[in-house]
Amino acid sequence: MKIDLTNTTSSKINSGLIDARRAIGTPAVGMVLTLVIVTDEGNAYDALKAAGDASHEHPSRILAVIRRPGRSPRDRAKSRLDAEIRVGSDAGAGETVLLRLHGELADHAESVVLPLLLPDAPVVVWWPEDAPDNPAGDPLGKLAQRRITDAAAAEDPVGALRLRAGSYSPGDTDLAWTRITPWRSMLAAALDQKHSAISAAVVEGEPYNPSTELLGMWLADRLQVPVERRVSDGPGLTAVRMTTADGTICLDRADGALAELAMPGQPDRRVALKRRETAELIAEELRRLDPDESYRSAVRFGVDRLGAQPPQDGSAAQPPSGGAQKKAAPAKKAAEPARQSADSGAEKAK
Repeated sequence: MKIDLTNTTSSKINSGLIDARRAIGTPAVGMVLTLVIVTDEGNAYDALKAAGDASHEHPSRILAVIRRPGRSPRDRAKSRLDAEIRVGSDAGAGETVLLRLHGELADHAESVVLPLLLPDAPVVVWWPEDAPDNPAGDPLGKLAQRRITDAAAAEDPVGALRLRAGSYSPGDTDLAWTRITPWRSMLAAALDQKHSAISAAVVEGEPYNPSTELLGMWLADRLQVPVERRVSDGPGLTAVRMTTADGTICLDRADGALAELAMPGQPDRRVALKRRETAELIAEELRRLDPDESYRSAVRFGVDRLGAQPPQDGSAAQPPSGGAQKKAAPAKKAAEPARQSADSGAEKAK
């Protein structure tokens, strides 16, 4: 069911939501959080589809904030709020409201969103692209317990990681970090089986891929060994190699779907390591609303502290992440929660 409201208010939108739920026979509100998506018209469809798919695991009230300040001075001087309410099969497992903010109202989105938040429920804000430099300082970000950005959507993905490191606040996270959760888990499982000391590591991925940088920073931070960042043809993150006294542990994914794990003294194994859709990434992030300390530690390690090597054939550009390598040292001792089980295996490799 869809309801269009033109030149409306937050109060009328709340009333429209109640009427829509009654019309389809579901007056009870069973949603667990409010997901605010800050996007534009060009990206709204994909973002709403991903959020709608994720809502089957996390029933949510989804508020899509679409700013339309206007092109002419006359349009920018006017303020108008248009809304589209979707409930039932048109809104996944929750309800969706598209908020189009015209004119000066586009600069005050928080005043529109605040009355529409579910009472006594967590708030998550997601910027599919064009995230603010300081998400926690943004007026909408201040309303949220969790703030999701995506460095891969930035014009300078590696530069975006530097911004995330400088402005980090508890509750911040990035989908570039979420994309490497299976890699961290697989590497941790490998290190649980092989207790040799790690002396160095190499991370390979396509140019300007922030997930490659983050995985390198995570390894360097947790193992306290030099990590080299190499450029490959992709897709995405392609390989991790860790040097031990017994040989090299290698996790190689050349096709973006199936990876091969090679460990000294063991037969090679093929493991599923497919590239995941945005809906899966959002669903993973909505499973936890507490601060992600592993992400904080990794992103603050700094991309400039990774060693970098240009591509051998010169076919791909080198991402801007050069810098001095760290000297090898014993790995840190730390305990991490279940979702960060990837860290536990890395700790045993000291």
